[in-house]
Amino acid sequence: MQNIVVIGSGVMGRGIAYVSAVGGFTTTLVDINEAQLKSAEKEIDLIFNKAIQRNKLTQQEAHEARAFLSYSNHLIPAVKEADLVIEAVPEVTEIKKTIFEVIDQHAPASCVFTSNTSTMSPTELGSFTKRPEKVMAMHFFNPVQKMRLIEMVRGLETSDETVEKVKLAAEKMGKETVTINEFPGFVTSRISALVGNEAFYMLQEGVGTPEEIDKAIKLGLNYPMGPFELGDLVGLDTRLNNLKYLHEKLGEKYRPAPLLEQYVKAGRLGRKTGRGVYDYRNH
Repeated sequence: MQNIVVIGSGVMGRGIAYVSAVGGFTTTLVDINEAQLKSAEKEIDLIFNKAIQRNKLTQQEAHEARAFLSYSNHLIPAVKEADLVIEAVPEVTEIKKTIFEVIDQHAPASCVFTSNTSTMSPTELGSFTKRPEKVMAMHFFNPVQKMRLIEMVRGLETSDETVEKVKLAAEKMGKETVTINEFPGFVTSRISALVGNEAFYMLQEGVGTPEEIDKAIKLGLNYPMGPFELGDLVGLDTRLNNLKYLHEKLGEKYRPAPLLEQYVKAGRLGRKTGRGVYDYRNH
């Protein structure tokens, strides 16, 4: 496996393209939005520079990895040579369906398709193609360059050969993996969504301030980040969408806290908008 195409240059796509290039794969980051792609290129350059400063990469290693990475607005030419596609677009079924139908038509027969979804069914994604045995979820964590895990999720028809190929690619990117069978929310999203949602219920009930609740979870339960810090990082809109999906599939315990819905309606989505639970506008 040599050529990886990452579709979607948002927060996750950028990180995935970076670790793919550092892992030695010829990597193309694809996005139809030119401004988003330019922004991604600048941020990935910053990630490389930080890695050099922190002695994670030598100047030579960074130079070689940068040479593996290219950017494109055109999906079809990019996937024609792909060995592995990693889709990292928003969690909207129709968008993903369109992408999987297009790549199925134009990628080589040997190409494996994965999605960086945190909740959606790899079986359903596979049904949008004529090769469901070559489709699975490859769930990275934010920030991709720092988080060690990839949660690999098999669909109903995912083959052992596909799992093995994806696992080898993940290891080459410097990641550890767990392979699980599909169920809504997988492992990590179910737990994270519950904790994050419960924190919003506690805030709504006046149990404590965001700072106190985050501190209690970090120091008392040994979490590296508090639930509000994490929510602001991943985006409160993303958290809300995940909860709505899990509420629909798994029932009442995932009903989104009204306060979380209020924050999203107010445009307080987290770091990306400058304000979420916390205010980042003067940082």
